[in-house]
Amino acid sequence: MSHPHPELGSPLPLPEGGLRVTPLGGLGEIGRNMTVFEYGGRLMIVDCGVLFPEEEQPGIDLILPDFSSIRDRLDDIEGIVLTHGHEDHIGGVPYLLREKPDIPLIGSKLTLALIEAKLQEHRIRPYTLEVAEGHRERIGPFDCEFVAVNHSIPDALAVAIRTPAGMVVHTGDFKMDQLPLDNRLTDLHAFARLSEEGIDLLLADSTNAEVPGFVPPERDISNVLRQVFAGARKRIIVASFASHVHRIQQILDAAYEYGRRVAFVGRSMVRNMGIARDLGYLKVPPGLVVDVKTLDDLPDSEVVLVCTGSQGEPMAALSRMANRDHQIRIVEGDTVILASSLIPGNENAVYRVINGLTRWGANVVHKGNAKVHVSGHASAGELLYFYNICRPRNLMPVHGEWRHLRANAELGALTGVPHDRIVIAEDGVAVDLVEGKAKISGKVQAGYVYVDGLSVGDVGEPALKDRKILGDEGIISVFVVIDSSTGKITGGPHVQARGSGIEDSAFSDVLPKITESLERSAQEGIVEPHQLQQLVRRTLGKWVSDTYRRRPMILPVVVEV
Repeated sequence: MSHPHPELGSPLPLPEGGLRVTPLGGLGEIGRNMTVFEYGGRLMIVDCGVLFPEEEQPGIDLILPDFSSIRDRLDDIEGIVLTHGHEDHIGGVPYLLREKPDIPLIGSKLTLALIEAKLQEHRIRPYTLEVAEGHRERIGPFDCEFVAVNHSIPDALAVAIRTPAGMVVHTGDFKMDQLPLDNRLTDLHAFARLSEEGIDLLLADSTNAEVPGFVPPERDISNVLRQVFAGARKRIIVASFASHVHRIQQILDAAYEYGRRVAFVGRSMVRNMGIARDLGYLKVPPGLVVDVKTLDDLPDSEVVLVCTGSQGEPMAALSRMANRDHQIRIVEGDTVILASSLIPGNENAVYRVINGLTRWGANVVHKGNAKVHVSGHASAGELLYFYNICRPRNLMPVHGEWRHLRANAELGALTGVPHDRIVIAEDGVAVDLVEGKAKISGKVQAGYVYVDGLSVGDVGEPALKDRKILGDEGIISVFVVIDSSTGKITGGPHVQARGSGIEDSAFSDVLPKITESLERSAQEGIVEPHQLQQLVRRTLGKWVSDTYRRRPMILPVVVEV
């Protein structure tokens, strides 16, 4: 198995007739999925998603792929193929289209409807091409055929990309549910037909490669939901992804059966379920869904709220309910259902929300104590079955953390893919398909781009490091006035601390040390303010470390008069 080396240089020139595949996100992480295909000087992108921040990224709203490697080639992009409508596959599109709004978007009906609604908020009207399973479209030099796959959102597609360099199949996110709610199976017949033609490179979903066996059918959740609904005394609050139409359908069915009304809470949930209903993907009995404002007129035993926040996102509705920062107040006897999995990295945030809800008396039903979630990604048994159908000549695991990618690679090897034709890459690593063999040719920049409010890319790792220090250790500011000609102190030093846990009065012990250091530097002829600031920082920092074993941010201000 080939894999990247940390010292990889820029990619070599692409040989004539070769196809280059460069993932800019989604490898080594769950989210931010984006892959760039290059042939004959033209580019095509598959997916452009976001990653949601973790605790060590305070203040960050979203994390985008790094567009820098394609920024000077935007005119070469033939289009963006979107495999399905989840945020980790479409959430970055508005930010790329800000740089070039006329890049065509290619996807299924529901996927395009979801991204068009999102782009409307950014005041972008995209060029779109609607496709469906069985369609074959020429997108520049890329001959694309779309294949139905089953996932946790309707209308998901895999894409087979034909070029003179060979055929590449990108699965997108998929599983092989044999009893899907919408009766739309993963089209194994189509994959077998592509296999007969010859799949030169397979990019395969790795998320559940470590999980043995097969994913249970989505419809298995229905009986569990009925049991929860039957035993609930007061309100039922369900947290789910705002695009999980199949899961919401089962909630609606259970609510209808037990005589409850449903209200959607949160802008994304209201918007997405409205789109799904209008397009016929969500079947809603008349009178079942009501506006949240009318719930006060209904008994608690007849209410179901469907909201976002199943991953513990701090600003989502469920987290705010747990923190008593939402108009909907959790009370004793409410039932809360977290109808989703735990995305790696979100565990602490989710359990914090569960504890908060439980504190207010809610009965919290989650994957750990009831079968209220099944995955949308193929497990090991399904992947083995899939590889035996596809028989790829080369394999590149995608969509997963390192442990998932390696587990997926091992599954491919078990089914007969030669080890030297399995490429384990990471974000930014260019993989070239030349003369039927895939190999790594270099690496482009593919770091995190942070969205903080209206700012995109302005906040970097140094700023996040400062935020973490401020959050963990606090800040101490020091103000000193010096004579510009002599360097002698004419005012201060004055010290103030915030969040450090050190009382201002305690600094009386260190003020003489700061004064002594500044007087010594004046005698040595050092009067440059920046040098004096560094001297103050070192003196105060050493004292805090020696006295309290803490490392707060120290902000010295030296003013000349």
